[in-house]
Amino acid sequence: MITVTESAQKELTTYFEGKKIEPIRLHLADGGCSGPRLSLALDEVRDGDKSVEQGAFTFLIQEELAEAAGAITIDMSQYGFQIASENPMGGVSGCGCSSGGGCSSGSCGC
Repeated sequence: MITVTESAQKELTTYFEGKKIEPIRLHLADGGCSGPRLSLALDEVRDGDKSVEQGAFTFLIQEELAEAAGAITIDMSQYGFQIASENPMGGVSGCGCSSGGGCSSGSCGC
């Protein structure tokens, strides 16, 4: 299940104003030291996708990712879209990063 808050729907409406509304994919993006995170991108339907209609928008997500993530909420904050899932999708990558963003490992890409 994908829930899009009113503020996120408003932002998407503003973004697509005067443009063709394209499907929006939920996918795992590289999160650096914090591990993968759910993100949004414009895309086309692919085999193995689950399609969810929310208002004027179509959200796409791979079936396996949808099952792993559980319920997903898309919201807006002052920093942009915030995507939360029922089941955690990130995690510590083990590269030794502190909460301040520094690394204790020379091979870390923070």
